[in-house]
Amino acid sequence: MISSLRTFFLLNAFFFLVSANAQKEAYTSDPVVSDTSFVNLKEYSKDFVYDMKYATEDNFLKAKVYDCAECLLRLKTVQALVAANIDFMKKGYKIKLYDCYRPLSIQKKMWEIVSNPSYVADPKKGSIHNRGGAVDISLVDANGIEVEMGTSFDFFGFQASHNYTKLPKKVLANRKYLKEVMIKNGFNSFDSEWWHYNLKTGLKDKVSNQKWDCN
Repeated sequence: MISSLRTFFLLNAFFFLVSANAQKEAYTSDPVVSDTSFVNLKEYSKDFVYDMKYATEDNFLKAKVYDCAECLLRLKTVQALVAANIDFMKKGYKIKLYDCYRPLSIQKKMWEIVSNPSYVADPKKGSIHNRGGAVDISLVDANGIEVEMGTSFDFFGFQASHNYTKLPKKVLANRKYLKEVMIKNGFNSFDSEWWHYNLKTGLKDKVSNQKWDCN
């Protein structure tokens, strides 16, 4: 009888400890991140190349408007971008980033410098960049050399358009390859800018003024 009671208490103590540990793990596990939450791309992949133009004066504004070169995007945009980059890496390429999410306050600053909707989206309406669903990109090869796309980033002439065909065959092939892989992974192209891609499911997200820390 004593032996049976001892076994009973030991079993109860065991199950109590198991249950307590399970509850502790449940409460201390990482919180679920919504697919519309803003995250830093660097925390999800180390396989991108960065040339964040608006964190420098090397852009059409001739002004530094970002405090630091960080690429924040909504999680669903990051997931689609990582998937696209994996496809590119299979062929020996990587995505090079020029711009990602742009806080509305930065959009207003850009509008103050160049108040022309042909070059900068009116902050009263906001752009897909302000929604965390747009990226400005190119490709680099295995040696880190940027792939020839016919014009530089933020070149606002007609030669930057996907519809412009009076370019060398290799350039047209490069643009086509970039576009095909991005569309396959859930993005839309922007006719007048070969470098600009929008996540299809991000077009209706709200304009945001999310900020990031500069370490």
